[in-house]
Amino acid sequence: MKRFTTLLLVLIAVAVHAQHTLEKIWESDSTLAIPESVLYDKDGLFVSLIDGQPWVADGKGGIARIDKNGKITNLTWITGLQAPKGMALEKKKLYVADMTDVVVIDVKSGKIESRIPVVGSKGLNDVTIDDKGTIYTSDSQGGQIFTITKGKSELYIPETRGVNGLKAVGNELYICLGNGLYKAGADKKPVLVASMKMGGDGIEPVGNGDYIVSVWQGLVFYMTKDGVMQQMLDSRPQKTHAADIGYNAKEHIVYVPTFAKKSVVAYKVK
Repeated sequence: MKRFTTLLLVLIAVAVHAQHTLEKIWESDSTLAIPESVLYDKDGLFVSLIDGQPWVADGKGGIARIDKNGKITNLTWITGLQAPKGMALEKKKLYVADMTDVVVIDVKSGKIESRIPVVGSKGLNDVTIDDKGTIYTSDSQGGQIFTITKGKSELYIPETRGVNGLKAVGNELYICLGNGLYKAGADKKPVLVASMKMGGDGIEPVGNGDYIVSVWQGLVFYMTKDGVMQQMLDSRPQKTHAADIGYNAKEHIVYVPTFAKKSVVAYKVK
């Protein structure tokens, strides 16, 4: 009986932490000018294009549109941005981290509605929005996290050197910080969830308490709710990056911007 119980516990542990894999579905044309971030929407994908140096405000940046089959439908949907990176969508408004501003775009008209200055920032990287409509943005160059409410920015968590990807989930903010993935609640104190060999870039909830995390150098991980990291992709031998990912939770598809390879690759999560 004791042996049976032990075997049962082992089988349960294996089932809980079953290895996840990625199956390539499609890859877009390689005409995207340095794609840094992908955001999934039921009508297609938004892709931020740096089209220049990552931290130079040169006005070359923009947003492209891709359909769900990987066809680029509008390469110049939005132009005139600086070095756009992370994005978030709420009520048909697209929010884009663009150097020291968060740019607000009306999705229906495809026009820039406003630019919100993030006072004290040096180089914004990601954007996420919680259930109450509060906007969070990471300042990778300044090592800070800011919030935006009613069009006004405010320092939220200082001294976060190495901060990159953000994702608001419920009452918690998940943070790619240094070589770890952290979460912070109302006390604003980051608590380590999982460690990595390199810093994370994008983080997306699967919907069951688990997450998918990308590392810019070319890695994609499946992270279980208890912090177990499973590597699903390593494109470093091909010198292909994996920047700020997008995720279709309904169809279990992750979208990986390849940065210097100028394409987006879609994978089915198995």
